[in-house]
Amino acid sequence: MALSFDIPKGQRIAPLLYEAFRTTGIHGRVDMPEDRPPQGVEAGSLEHILFLTLTVAIDYQRDAHALWESARRTYEDPETRYLFNPAALHEVAYSKIVDDLQRHGLSKKSQKDTFIWRTVGLSFYKKWNGDPRNFLADCGYDGPTILRRLKEDQHLGDGRPYTDFPFLRGDKIGPLWLRMLRDNARIDTIQNLESVPIPVDIHVARASLCLGVVYGKYEGRLEDLFADVRRAWAESVKGHSVDGRPMIALDVDEPLWHLSKFGCGRRNPETGFCPLLGTCELGAFCVDGKVSINGQKVTLDTLAGR
Repeated sequence: MALSFDIPKGQRIAPLLYEAFRTTGIHGRVDMPEDRPPQGVEAGSLEHILFLTLTVAIDYQRDAHALWESARRTYEDPETRYLFNPAALHEVAYSKIVDDLQRHGLSKKSQKDTFIWRTVGLSFYKKWNGDPRNFLADCGYDGPTILRRLKEDQHLGDGRPYTDFPFLRGDKIGPLWLRMLRDNARIDTIQNLESVPIPVDIHVARASLCLGVVYGKYEGRLEDLFADVRRAWAESVKGHSVDGRPMIALDVDEPLWHLSKFGCGRRNPETGFCPLLGTCELGAFCVDGKVSINGQKVTLDTLAGR
C-alpha cells in the first residue's frame, strides 16, 4: 500500500483554489459556517474571540453549519450567553452548564462537550485573565509555539495533571483555531504561520485524494492519511504569493473543505463518477479511480492523473 504525492499538480491547483474561493466561489460558496459573528458582536472583539475559541473546541464529529448556527443562537439568548464568559463559567454549577449547552443544540455529547468547554474556559480564566490574547502574547504570537503550548500546558486537579486545552490542542483543531483567529478575528500578529499545518479532516482529506495530490493504493484508517495530506499541501503552496505575502497551507483549507463537502462527497466511491465534474471549479484535475471513505476506513486506488 504505497502512497505518492503529485506536488507539481498541487502547485497548479493551490492558487486556483484560493482565487476561486475568494471570487466566484467553490460550488457557489464563498463563506464558512463560522464567518458570521453573533448579533451585536464586533469582529475581533474579546467576545468574538471567545465565541470562536470555545465553539471550535467542540468541533468534532459535527456538521459545521449546525454547530455554528447553534453557537450563535446560544450566544444571542441572554440566558445562555454566559457560557462564552470564562469568569461566569467559574461561578456556575456544572450541571447547569450541561443543560444550557444543550438548550439550543450546541452540545450533542453532553458530558464530553461540557468537560471540554468548561476546562478550556476555566484555563483562560485562571491563567490568562479570561482573554486568549494573553495566552497568544505569552507564546510570542508564534504559530508553532502556540500549537506546542496548547498540547503541553497543564494544571493540577484531584492531585493529577490535566491538559489546559482539551480538543483545542488537537492536530486539526489547533491549526483551525489559528486560521479563525487570523481570518475571522482579524488578529494579524500571529507569525510563522507557514509552519502551521493545514487542519485536516474528512473533507480536506477527501478533496486531496479526489484531486490526486495524494494518490496510489491504500486501505486503512482515514487518520493515518492525515500526515501525508499535511505534507502535500505544505509543499504545494510553496512559491506562490497571495495578498502580497507568501501563500501558506492554511490558505487552501477553506476551499478544499468546500470542494469536498459540496462536491467530492457526491462522487461515486467505486467508479469515480462525479455528477458535478462538468461544473466543478477544479473538475479538470479530478482523478479516475476508487476513493472510498466509510467512517474511519479508506480504500484508495488511483493513479497520477491530469
